[in-house]
Amino acid sequence: CCPVYLGGSSSPYGIGTNISKRTCDQLRCTACDFRVSLFNDYIWDQSCDYLFFRNNMPELSKLRAKMIKKKGARAYACQCSWRSIHELTDLQTDQQLRWVCGKH
Repeated sequence: CCPVYLGGSSSPYGIGTNISKRTCDQLRCTACDFRVSLFNDYIWDQSCDYLFFRNNMPELSKLRAKMIKKKGARAYACQCSWRSIHELTDLQTDQQLRWVCGKH
């Protein structure tokens, strides 16, 4: 993917390009070396913190405790970072995230 896009649940998955703006579903974090999980129609609760994800990734049954149903959104998370996304977003606009395309 080049550029790498994040997006809400209505954004299609695939290889993202400037022409074909698709959200990457093969994300990997270069900071914690974890695959980024994504959940359609959910956002993260504001009380989420680093230790919550560090202790509970990638177990969905534990993560659900801080997931809020939100139509059209998509919740992303690795072991050290998390985001709730509503619309198509270029990953480069968020300098704090260390996520890259893990190759399709």
